[in-house]
Amino acid sequence: MANAKDIKTKPTAVSVKDFIAAVENDMRRKDAEQLLKLFAKVTGWKPKMWGPTIVGYGTYHYTYDTGREGDACVVGFSPRKASLSVYWGGGEGTETQALFAKLGKHKMGDGGCLYINKLADVDMAVLEKIVSGGLAHMKKKWPVKGS
Repeated sequence: MANAKDIKTKPTAVSVKDFIAAVENDMRRKDAEQLLKLFAKVTGWKPKMWGPTIVGYGTYHYTYDTGREGDACVVGFSPRKASLSVYWGGGEGTETQALFAKLGKHKMGDGGCLYINKLADVDMAVLEKIVSGGLAHMKKKWPVKGS
């Protein structure tokens, strides 16, 4: 059974600005800069690095039925080499499904992770609604702290 001290993805003191500036791929770096603005608008929080590659917003403490617990960012993203990983907070329902149908080219991963090759492939207004809905979902599910 893992607990908070076993979790590898934790907040760091690394500068988000420096991390984004160091992204080698020009398109991925520009997309990350756009996501910084979108997430700041949706959350009203300042970003923080979580582990070496995740730009996260807010914090929540989780405890699963298995006893595993820890802290994680509420929503965030990572400009990875293969694609942009967007941690949108999750949520279900027909409204959420309808938004994903309108989003554009993307893939879904496990646990509220959305993969986008480039932001030009998606409707940014729809992405904003998805992140906003995921944030609302997280606020209902867990005690959330902004930063």
